[in-house]
Amino acid sequence: MTDGGSAVLTTNRYEVLLNAAETHREALVVRLCGDVGLRPAEVVRLTPGCVRQLRADPPRYGLAIPASTESVDDLARVAYLPTRVERALRQYAHGNGIGDDDHLVPVTPRRVQMLVAEVSTRASERFDDPALETVSSRDLRQFFAKRALRETANPRAIKAAGDWQSFEALEPYLPSPTPDELVRAFEPLETAGTPDRSSTPSALSNGGRPVQERASEPAGNSTDDALQEVLERSDRYAWFRLDHDGRIDRWSDGAASLFGHTEADVIGSHVGILFPDAAVDEGVPDRLLETARDENGVDIDGWRCRADGSRTRVLETIVPVPVDADGSRRFVVLACQDSTPNHRFESARAVTAALLEASTHEAVETEVCRALVDEGPYELAWIDRTTASRTRREWYAANGLEGATIEHLQAAFGEATDVDYGDLDDGIVRTNVSTDGFDGTLLAVSVRYGDTVYGTLTLGTARETVGERERTWLETLGSQVGHTIAAVRRRNLLLSDAVVELDFACRDAASFFVDASARLDCRFELDSLVPIDDHTQLYYVHVTDATPAAVFEHAESDSGIRECRVIDTYADGSRLEFVVEGSSPALTLMEYGVTVLESVTRDGTTTITAECASDTDVRTVVDGLRAAFPASELVGKRQVERSVQTARAFRTGLEDRLTDRQEAALRAAYFGGYYDWPRESTAEEIADAMDVSSPTLHNHLRKGQHELLRTFFDGRP
Repeated sequence: MTDGGSAVLTTNRYEVLLNAAETHREALVVRLCGDVGLRPAEVVRLTPGCVRQLRADPPRYGLAIPASTESVDDLARVAYLPTRVERALRQYAHGNGIGDDDHLVPVTPRRVQMLVAEVSTRASERFDDPALETVSSRDLRQFFAKRALRETANPRAIKAAGDWQSFEALEPYLPSPTPDELVRAFEPLETAGTPDRSSTPSALSNGGRPVQERASEPAGNSTDDALQEVLERSDRYAWFRLDHDGRIDRWSDGAASLFGHTEADVIGSHVGILFPDAAVDEGVPDRLLETARDENGVDIDGWRCRADGSRTRVLETIVPVPVDADGSRRFVVLACQDSTPNHRFESARAVTAALLEASTHEAVETEVCRALVDEGPYELAWIDRTTASRTRREWYAANGLEGATIEHLQAAFGEATDVDYGDLDDGIVRTNVSTDGFDGTLLAVSVRYGDTVYGTLTLGTARETVGERERTWLETLGSQVGHTIAAVRRRNLLLSDAVVELDFACRDAASFFVDASARLDCRFELDSLVPIDDHTQLYYVHVTDATPAAVFEHAESDSGIRECRVIDTYADGSRLEFVVEGSSPALTLMEYGVTVLESVTRDGTTTITAECASDTDVRTVVDGLRAAFPASELVGKRQVERSVQTARAFRTGLEDRLTDRQEAALRAAYFGGYYDWPRESTAEEIADAMDVSSPTLHNHLRKGQHELLRTFFDGRP
């Protein structure tokens, strides 16, 4: 491709190229070259796992491009990934079932070049623009450089993102500056050293004139004196001064009002007394003073502690001022309470990090409570596990409260709300309590996943009011913690080599199948349970000794059975589908991360055989089952080695079930792009290639897919 070709690739023509892409893969390849600046050899090395989040709010992404295994000069690097391309990449990977370690474009670099050429030729013909016909992947990369240099003021960042070896390599893409651009570029040099004297002076901010100028002004400057008088008397702004070591030597009325400390209490104390213990342990106060000293001031916001132990969110400005004879600097601090509601939800980030890092049920509870207290607006937090007797069994108190104190708070909560603690409905309950150990607001929310309640999260705050946004967030948090507990339990089961096999017996008539088996004298065997949403499931059940009509008539009186229908009938029974709203013994166990191997109900008793990870707290699982179905018990427990089916064994079993024509049809459809979206081949095209009719192909595909799914789902409830 010549330089003339890249010159014609404008933003509009680039959009035309994208519109000419007929598949998601073509569009993604064009974007990776034109929006990210990748070479074809880098495109083919990409996997979904290469995406890295560079910033959380707002989210920004990068691509960690692996080093080449064929060239020592092609090293690993990080490219910038625009959010629109990250979204397209994620959707493409999800839609095509591409795993984190699978290649996004499993072809050769030469095939990528050909793919771009095909798109450019198609764009030229479709939009009657001959200039597009010769656009190559190299031109797309040059287009990336030109647009980035035009819209970004940091050539060094573009050099790193595009992996150019030198600034000389970028020089051809830099436009010559106009006279107006030259003037604007050097305007800061014209105004440097001549600050705006008309701005209002402030002794306590980074704006206006430098602090050194203001400190040298004679006493009696009316503006500064008036401002200092206002700050000294204000009860909304906290003004105080620190010596060069960070010890408080001046304390205003506003500081006393905001933090609750009298002047006598704090003079001579280190400013760390105003910070949470975790921040002091990490050296945050001293680092802030060092930053203020080095950068001539710093603006921050964060949590600060009051004299009564409660916490408040503040906005602060710290400015160094040279007043000592030896030249050492003191610091002036202006603080005001942050009244915006958003800060109360910043703890969501810390909670999210805690949920992602936790690896056990206990760790989820512990880390969430820690994050809510250490990083959030709460003085205390604990989680009570749900038990069959609705009494507390264990908890975690993030700020070190003793068990007796928690029990006292629970009793006060129950008296004030008339709510059975540990048996909350959906939503959040709050009340103000005053005890020897705590004076403030308690909030309680259920930790739940679907219809299973793992426990109750209780939070204490010194604030008297809690806004609607915060209440909504806490309700969502209870659900998030519950989902994480369920996910952690399932993950641990999947990764465990040894498992514990459990036998349960449930005789609770609250279960439809227990009640129906006793009344109809029949037998139910669970074939599969498919969750639809948090409260609705599909049950596929084999029924013997009762007709479908009798079962359906009994189901009409059960509010938990929304729909039921016949799937199949045979000589000694039938196979039925139930749409169930609410819980069942099998579902409750699954929501505790237990895999149900078999569930049979007869004579008013459901017998369940299940397995869980070897390190599972079985007592928690049993308590959870009995909390939902009290007439349940654990009747057997044994440790067994898990039998693992390898991928080779799975393929062998599948090959034994497929006929040659079924396997050939599946292979042709898969590699011909029939299962891609949008489809790269139609069924008629696949049938023509195989020299069979379209109905014959569909017959082979349907039977082959059935055997594939049967092999995958066999043995799964």
